[in-house]
Amino acid sequence: MTYQNHYGYQNQFQNSFQNTQQNPQQYSFQNPYYTNQRNVPSIAYAQIQGGPLAPDLQGYVFFRNVPNGAEVYVEVKGLPEYKPAKGNKKPIGPHGFHIHENGDCKVGKKDDPFQAAGGHWNPDNQPHGNHAGDFPVLFSNNGYARMSFFTNRFRVKDIIGKAIIIHQNPDDYRSQPAGDAGKRLACGEIKKYQ
Repeated sequence: MTYQNHYGYQNQFQNSFQNTQQNPQQYSFQNPYYTNQRNVPSIAYAQIQGGPLAPDLQGYVFFRNVPNGAEVYVEVKGLPEYKPAKGNKKPIGPHGFHIHENGDCKVGKKDDPFQAAGGHWNPDNQPHGNHAGDFPVLFSNNGYARMSFFTNRFRVKDIIGKAIIIHQNPDDYRSQPAGDAGKRLACGEIKKYQ
């Protein structure tokens, strides 16, 4: 199955998941981090898998050392569609997206999954909104999101063994000690790629 985006380009995203679930080294669909060369910068990845609240959510996050920091690239599908806030209910999306302290993606409680991943990764004890693990939110585009950005807060070696969490709600970047981003929809342990 091939994904057709609004610009008419075909994205082999769905096929790539079927082919790379067990072997992320085969992950090569127009990925800026894919290379078959031996002398490459340090690269890490997290295979994202949704839990009971978003079972269809899946994707990859790649991290690559670049001068003065790291580049982060995320591509996921199966995000819930945006629902605006109503009354005292928070909006569903855009989705909080963070590095968490522990690379433990055990589901645990089905109504409050992935608590074993711990809190936001904050190695230099900054207030929330300035944690090294605070990332931009993910916007669902019919369930699909792709984004890349630069951070000077870490190098790849610093995050191996941590976890990526995608949340149900947006991060407010000001609540302490974390951003009140709601339930944890998906998790992926960060592993060394090569």
